Amino acid sequence: MKHDQLLAFEAIVLTGTFRQAAERLHKSQSAVSHAIRLLEEELELTLFSRDEYRPRLTAEGEVFYREATRVLGQMRALQATAARLRAREEAELCLAVTATLPLDILLPVLERTGQAYPATHIRLSTEMMGGPIARLMEGAAGIAIATLDGVPLEEVETRKIAEVVIRPVAARGLAEQLGPGPHPLQEMQALPQIVVAGTGGPDSSQSRDLLPGGRKWTVSDFAAKRQVILAGQGWGGMPEHLIRRELEAGTLVPLQVEGFPPRRSELFALRRRDQAPGPVAASLWALLTAAGQ
Repeated sequence: MKHDQLLAFEAIVLTGTFRQAAERLHKSQSAVSHAIRLLEEELELTLFSRDEYRPRLTAEGEVFYREATRVLGQMRALQATAARLRAREEAELCLAVTATLPLDILLPVLERTGQAYPATHIRLSTEMMGGPIARLMEGAAGIAIATLDGVPLEEVETRKIAEVVIRPVAARGLAEQLGPGPHPLQEMQALPQIVVAGTGGPDSSQSRDLLPGGRKWTVSDFAAKRQVILAGQGWGGMPEHLIRRELEAGTLVPLQVEGFPPRRSELFALRRRDQAPGPVAASLWALLTAAGQ
């Protein structure tokens, strides 16, 4: 039994097909099929039923998969330990964080990291919607901070670090025109809903809290969104900590919108399981974990 056979076995279970497993492992489909055939012959077990289009674990395969995942987890932990023993301080550490993150949570962590590792260049990227997880999975960031929407949980470690409230608001003049809520969908559909474009590619556009059938204006970031809403050009959900002054001054007014209640959004630190962190990334991860407790 070989390590690459177990990796092929795991990849088939996670992706659902031999072809997708081959793509995940950057191997040919025939190589993956051969590895599984040799594994089954050695074990004298049939791990997959091939009677259907997609391979399905047999009863024996289910039991074997549970034990295989435990062994693979131990192998990855050993590889990570070896990498840490070899590692020197990273020349650069990239973080991709959601624009809804209150930076006052992150800045003390970055300050301590910068003091401990002055030779490492910290690169902070603020992303929208699915942008942070896209940067993490494509290897452009070592750590991401985002919600768990669209996150492949089997491939990443997570640590909760914060909660933010997303509240629908409008400028005072527009809110006065609307009158007291709650406002029905038909009324709000006639007004532009201001949304922020995602930075994770075509699959990361905003999909939560969108009113069906309503008008929509798209802007690049929350600063632009706040200005457009303040100008009375529409309404939309904003992280409460970004508009605290406007709420206190009354220039922005909370709205009661049917189908769009204030939403509490949980934010998590994320890192890939298959990549061993260097000493700086490991230290920053520990500080983020402590900050979230």
